[in-house]
Amino acid sequence: MQHDYNDLISVFNQTFIDSFNTELLLGGDEPIYLPADDDNPYHRIIFARGFYASALHEVSHWCIAGPERRLLEDFGYWYLPDGRDEQTQAEFEKVEIKPQAVEWILSASCGFRFQVSCDNLNGSFEPDRPIFTAKVREQVMKYLKDGMPTRAKTYSDALRTFYNRPPLTPADFS
Repeated sequence: MQHDYNDLISVFNQTFIDSFNTELLLGGDEPIYLPADDDNPYHRIIFARGFYASALHEVSHWCIAGPERRLLEDFGYWYLPDGRDEQTQAEFEKVEIKPQAVEWILSASCGFRFQVSCDNLNGSFEPDRPIFTAKVREQVMKYLKDGMPTRAKTYSDALRTFYNRPPLTPADFS
């Protein structure tokens, strides 16, 4: 199956530009979320370098950000770049479980392979990817059982329709 980031942009913008005044845009080297301002009437989710996974990841943060956070650049979230020590990496992973669970759901909705991002290539230790993946999968299972954030469900449904994918089940996340 062909996966083109332009499809993610089109489906997102058709789904949310009117209802949430938010658009998905291709960006440069670094992703960023920018709220509407005097120069731009729309809130903007800007993903990096045309990477399909980057678009899904940035949208997943938007899907769980509350109304106040969506008025702040990068949702006002803390972020320490690559090169984290073990304790800081643990804090990073703790706050990334829910967005990466949403990203996994969105990826499955497209038939796109998901891989967790530990985002610490130059850190002082090697993150435990299998343990982090298990934590993210556990959150996916909670979302499937108890319901996912409304915007995540809406985008998941729109992507599944676009890609002609069946409803998601736990078997999609093994």
